[in-house]
Amino acid sequence: MNRFFVDPAGMQGDRVRLDGQQARQICRVLRLGAHDRIVVLDNGGTEYEVVLTVVGPAEVMGGIVERRPAQGEPLVDLTLYQSLLARDKFEHVLQKCTEVGVRRFVPVVTERSLVRNARAFNEDRLGRWVRILTEAAEQSGRGRVPELGSPVRFEQALADPAASDLRLMASPCVEGPSLRGLGLDLAGPKAVALFIGPEGGFAPREEQLARSAGWRPFSLGRRVLRTETAAVVASALVLHQLGQMEP
Repeated sequence: MNRFFVDPAGMQGDRVRLDGQQARQICRVLRLGAHDRIVVLDNGGTEYEVVLTVVGPAEVMGGIVERRPAQGEPLVDLTLYQSLLARDKFEHVLQKCTEVGVRRFVPVVTERSLVRNARAFNEDRLGRWVRILTEAAEQSGRGRVPELGSPVRFEQALADPAASDLRLMASPCVEGPSLRGLGLDLAGPKAVALFIGPEGGFAPREEQLARSAGWRPFSLGRRVLRTETAAVVASALVLHQLGQMEP
């Protein structure tokens, strides 16, 4: 069934109302009608199966027939600290890492970041990126739309209080330990921070600062990955290693 995140104001008791673009999509694109079913999400981890009663391009109404926990949310909150990228590559990271299970994105300005202008995060782009996150979360069966933080400097990211349980840093260095070699406890961390650097990896000064702050580097193997590829692969590996990719 098609899935839609809705404003809590559109949910009153057992009734649900969708309007705007969502109503147009249901009516004109999906061509659903009365008695068809959709799933709506409250962005709090619960999903609601809804039977449509009124379908029009301006308004869609329905009744809730079942409530259940959303099954697509990992039990581990994974925050991805991503070195700033060109817009198309950054959007790729947002979409694919949402599908994998990242809970929060934080763009970071590093010494080797090819994009260093945080002003690129203006309101127009933020709106587009929130739509990308929302659509990817709907498509992949998530129960929450990931958060998107404001850009920070590298040193600020290292000291982020949200990165408390386990701090990991993907490294292009082949000689380092693999993620499996770190011996992560499957029942341990509930919040994990993952740092992905720019093309060419982190500067030596940054690596030393990260180690001193408790971040643990690991190698992604013998093949050199582009940073947008590394973000998706590393996110999936971390969640898999922590038992969060099981059916």
